Amino acid sequence: MKTTFQVQNLKCGGCANTISSKLSELEGIQSVIVEKENSSVSFEHQYPDDISLVKKALRKMGYPTVDDENGILLKAKSYMSCASGKLA
Repeated sequence: MKTTFQVQNLKCGGCANTISSKLSELEGIQSVIVEKENSSVSFEHQYPDDISLVKKALRKMGYPTVDDENGILLKAKSYMSCASGKLA
């Protein structure tokens, strides 16, 4: 199955690199595509439970989905994730 999320705080290629690499490490998640132009994250998965796993991982990195709350702490996390993505 393919799923696409609109995410918050996705600003640049560093953010996209971080999201792509971290989600690709999750078991059962393949073909991760991050499009910074429209703040979307797409991925292939087998099980419906994989969706909540990806949403949790995105939130932990500071990139909550658009239907999730986005506070100052998550925005700060996204800046840190972005910086690490630029260094990779």
